[in-house]
Amino acid sequence: MRSLSIALVHHPVLDAKGEVGTSTLTTIDVHDLSRSARTYGCEGFYIVHPIEAQQVLAHRIVDHWTHGSSAKRIPDRKDALAISRVVASLADARAACGPGTELWVTAARAVGAPTTWSSAHAALGGEGPPVLLVFGTSWGLAPEVVDGADVVLEPIHGAGDWNHLSVRAACAIALDRLVAPRT
Repeated sequence: MRSLSIALVHHPVLDAKGEVGTSTLTTIDVHDLSRSARTYGCEGFYIVHPIEAQQVLAHRIVDHWTHGSSAKRIPDRKDALAISRVVASLADARAACGPGTELWVTAARAVGAPTTWSSAHAALGGEGPPVLLVFGTSWGLAPEVVDGADVVLEPIHGAGDWNHLSVRAACAIALDRLVAPRT
């Protein structure tokens, strides 16, 4: 299986008006995406934020769970948060994953000719370069990120036409579809 890491991008993302901007860090995203990443065997979880004050907050959250009182009280969470890294840009996350890392992006809307989950599952299970699976906050990844991706995954569809999952839910579903054994 190829090496897999995930990234949660706060810039560049789309705002409610469809303009490119920066979103704020949500503490529960850091906590829950770390847990999902650890559960599905990811090498790392990259929290991508260009604003120093938000990076400091992310470091404090990670430190609380890896070295603070919660590390002692709930050791399983310590293991999950230990794979978290705070970086200023998606390029920094990609570089940290190693040479040739492929960017695979998710989107709530269909973009171009998306790759199916079954095809992506098969590709991830084979040989190849590391994969960085990228999730966007706010109203999704900016077009420049999607356009620069090596793979754009098909949207996660539910029972109807409404589709705006939390990034925490989308991440867990995506990782399950990509990594869990198929029966």
